[in-house]
Amino acid sequence: MTICRHGITVGIERVETRLLVSFKACGTLTHQDYQTITPILESALAEVEHPQIRAFFDASELEGWELRAAWDDLKLGLKHGQDFERVAILGHQQWLEWASKVGNWFIAGEVQVFEDEQSALAWLES
Repeated sequence: MTICRHGITVGIERVETRLLVSFKACGTLTHQDYQTITPILESALAEVEHPQIRAFFDASELEGWELRAAWDDLKLGLKHGQDFERVAILGHQQWLEWASKVGNWFIAGEVQVFEDEQSALAWLES
């Protein structure tokens, strides 16, 4: 029997109007993963008027998205893209560079890919 591991872990820290949101994704993300995570994000964002979000996305174990999950991700980006100041993506997969460029179309702030976690976190704080 093979165990298929997938999902998103989220951490949210709030300092006044700034939010630091950290995500760790593994496996192939599903629509169900987004149904679980979306209310958590919506709740955190609803608490702050004009949130400023810096996000750390650990994609080092991410294999991709199911089509419906990719649509869910796009909808979140369209709804909250103006709130993001910076998104640091951690991973070594070649397709992450392409994904970051697409993400830049939907996010007002900067998106950058890193292979080193400390560099990513330093860039978010700068």
